[in-house]
Amino acid sequence: MIDLAAFSRQDFATVLELAQRFRCLPVAGARKLPALQGRLVTSLFFEPSTRTRSSFEIAAKRLSADVQSFSPASSSLSKGESLLDTARTYLAMGANLLVVRHRCAGVPQQLAAELDRDGERVAVLNAGDGLHSHPSQGLLDLFTLARYFAPEAPSPAALAGRRIAIVGDVLHSRVARSNLWALTACGADVVLCGPPTLLPEAFAAFVDGPPPGQAVDPVPQRGRIAIERQLDLALEGVDAVMTLRLQKERMQQQMITSLDAYHRQYGLSHRRLAHCGKHVPVLHPGPVNRGVELAGELLDDPAISLVDEQVTNGIPVRMALLYLLAAGEAS
Repeated sequence: MIDLAAFSRQDFATVLELAQRFRCLPVAGARKLPALQGRLVTSLFFEPSTRTRSSFEIAAKRLSADVQSFSPASSSLSKGESLLDTARTYLAMGANLLVVRHRCAGVPQQLAAELDRDGERVAVLNAGDGLHSHPSQGLLDLFTLARYFAPEAPSPAALAGRRIAIVGDVLHSRVARSNLWALTACGADVVLCGPPTLLPEAFAAFVDGPPPGQAVDPVPQRGRIAIERQLDLALEGVDAVMTLRLQKERMQQQMITSLDAYHRQYGLSHRRLAHCGKHVPVLHPGPVNRGVELAGELLDDPAISLVDEQVTNGIPVRMALLYLLAAGEAS
């Protein structure tokens, strides 16, 4: 699983339905399911991560899989070993699923292609690659929104006709790219908001035409994408707002003038949300820069902020993905 651009609406429905089943399991007593007993899940994280790595490992353990973690600093990469040879080493130890995160776009896909050519029976899951894609984050964001709008039966239909705002550094966000494929596939319209240096006009056509590498779009009719530079106008009539993390090096790169100026123009607060005209939830993939993307009091408001809910939902969503990929690997 490399990219959500390849997902059909039914694919999204399958993941959401399975994630809901895992989400509704009792949290008391025995938490483990025997679904992946005897399987080995290896996390190959070549860049730092807290939420993604931890939730994948918890998800694997709750499905009774064995978990193996890779640490670049203490690995043979420092001795010149290639990434592919590193992966082959873990396969020789019996890995059934590789969860791969890398700072360069395309690495998980290239690794999967090389292992396919070698005839290896292993599943590869992209846990974030450069500016390209973060599919499990996009799915957990989708699941969080679907549960908000339809708590008993979260599905793609819960997003149909909704208007979702994504605010901030879209240009450098693999999370935003994954969410654009996911939300529009489910029939939601997306309004993007941010300064031109962090949100080029080209993003208005991001989902136009077939996804990269595919002859046709697996989704026959997607929602639309619009760009609005003024946050107050972008918030009008939306059903939910997602803010994106601003990396502070963007200021050194002169993409923004200052963090204070950015917050004044694009930061969310209770006062700002009044422009929505109704009560709406706020999401953020984390980690949050308090007082930059979100006001601290808004982040801590459980009636509005779904940030903790996103973290919670990361586990059942990743359980669903591991379960589905293991089934494919077994067949």
